Amino acid sequence: MTESPATRASLVFRLRDQEDHDAWGDFVANYGPMLYRFIRSRGLQDSDASDLVQEVMRSVGLAIGRLNYAKEKGGFRAWLFTITRNKLSTFFEKRRRIGPTANDTAQFELLNQAPGRNELDEQWELEYQRQLAADAMEKLKATIEPNTWKAFELTAIDGLTAEEAGQQIGLSKGAVYVARSRVTAKLRSEIEERMNEES
Repeated sequence: MTESPATRASLVFRLRDQEDHDAWGDFVANYGPMLYRFIRSRGLQDSDASDLVQEVMRSVGLAIGRLNYAKEKGGFRAWLFTITRNKLSTFFEKRRRIGPTANDTAQFELLNQAPGRNELDEQWELEYQRQLAADAMEKLKATIEPNTWKAFELTAIDGLTAEEAGQQIGLSKGAVYVARSRVTAKLRSEIEERMNEES
């Protein structure tokens, strides 16, 4: 069985040590894909999105020592969102001066809306939840019997019916439902645990 990853709060504290390469590796692995998807969702090309992710990471590295980790203020995720939002705003402001596209102008206006629940906040939360689910699935997959996992994967992810999945892996329709239910319950529990770690 794999070791439980460091809690997100402990990871944040470990990041303050610039020499803790394992912590920075965990940070990039945990947050890099989420940042990339979120930035790409704003209409940036691959290379621009990759560059912006690097800028966000660099800003985190420079400012992490000054972060006052207060979960009642939204914690690390809110702080990371603010950095990302500011980097995006700067990116679109530079492009606006050069000669914006219609999408640039719309994105710049969205980024400069008053704080509160808007499309940008919702997209950030969606990417965060996707990353949590992906991390939880990766951790759980190694602990679950392969046929049980495959039943879950075929029905919950690939969208096959229980009967179709059962035919592929040699399980009854009922066994597929049970397998999916068990994996879903474990996944839900793992995600809740990870959310509580951050909160």
